[in-house]
Parts: sequence; C-alpha cells; structure tokens
Amino acid sequence: MKISVIIPAYNEEKLLPEALRGVWQALPAFTARGWETEVVVCDNNSTDQTAQLAQAAGARVVFEPFNQIARARNTGARAATGEWLVFMDADSTPTAALFAEVAEVIGNGGFLAGGVTLRLQGPYRVATRIARVWNGISRACKLMAGSFVFVESQAFWAVGGFNQELFVSEEIDLSQRLKRLGRQQKRKLVILHRHPLLTSARKIHLYTPREHLRFWLRTLFTFKRNLRRREECQTWYDGRR
Repeated sequence: MKISVIIPAYNEEKLLPEALRGVWQALPAFTARGWETEVVVCDNNSTDQTAQLAQAAGARVVFEPFNQIARARNTGARAATGEWLVFMDADSTPTAALFAEVAEVIGNGGFLAGGVTLRLQGPYRVATRIARVWNGISRACKLMAGSFVFVESQAFWAVGGFNQELFVSEEIDLSQRLKRLGRQQKRKLVILHRHPLLTSARKIHLYTPREHLRFWLRTLFTFKRNLRRREECQTWYDGRR
C-alpha cells in the first residue's frame, strides 16, 4: 500500500512550510503499518518561493501553469503513485492522530473516500460559528471539505477526478459523484470528526463581509454559474495572502 499526500499551492510561502512540517510528523501513522508514502506539492504558477520551499522540505514538486484549484489537484494526482490520495490545502496542518484515523478507514476496506471536520485558527468568533455550521452540514450530508480529502485512487479516476469546469466547490461536486459510485460498489464515504483539521481563517480577516456576501448572492442569483468563472471567485484567486 502507498499513500500519496497532495498539496496544491499558489503563492503559499507563508503557510506551506508549517503544513509540510505537520505532514512529515503525521506520516508515521501510515509507515507504522508498513505502507509507503510520498508528498507531492503542485506549484500552481506561484510567483513567490513556494516551489523552492517545498523542495527544501523534501516534497516532490510538479507544476501546473493554469491557476485553478481543481486543475492543480488533478495535476498532483496524475503525478502521484499511491493507491490512496490525500489532498490537503497548503494553509492546513494535520496531526498524527488524524492520519491514524485515516489509516484505520483505509485499512477497513469498506470505504472509498472521506473528509474531516474543520477547526479554524485564530480568535474569530465568526470563524468558529461558520466552522460549526459547516461541520454539521458536512457530517449530515457526507460532503467533504476541500481542505482535506482522502480517496482511493481508482475511485477518484473512475469518477473523473475534480471537475475542471469549476473554480470553487469542486470538492462538493466530487463528494456527490463519489457517493453515487459508493452506492454502486456498496462502499461508504465518511466524514471523520474525532480529530478536526486545523486550517487557516485568513479569509475572515483578508476579505470584508461585503465581499463575502456579494459572492454568495451572485452564486444564488446566477444559479451557481459564477462558480465556473475565475474572475467571479476573487476570494480564492485574487492572490491575497
């Protein structure tokens, strides 16, 4: 068995080193079972030191010139050689306990994919409330957060990987397709909750409530068509870090 950890990264020199430290510290949860591991960082056309820092930290770096999260994840997945893929965002920090729980699920054999609940960094009450609401929806509806997705490689490619027509919410789309495949194969998608993933709350302080509200109103009134246009998804793509 081999586990591939894949991290898409666009101008993430500030947070990527900490994410990679967390990954290396957590990987023994897999290697203790005799499994091989690899860490792949997909440099999504960064203009800072993202690629150099990733290489210095021991990750294998691949390059994706088109700035899109779904495409970067797929490029990383194509370079990966593991039977299971763990997608993690560059602004998140996993723990050994979380990876051990993932290893339990993989070893069970009855699951084809999974996600995890989130804990947002910082003393932001709004962020805490948002995370609480999302975690409830995620667990109830079996929807994976893009910050952390683990999936059997064969199942991932069977449903076509992340939808490259979407610039946002590609993980929700993937969750729905994997659930359909799971029903066919009589296998489950699980949302882990014992060890939430620590992830950055930077969007709370980098963007105003008005900017967030404008995006969600456009999503509502365009019937999600804006999710297919990068210029409409500025909180993900305008480069604020």
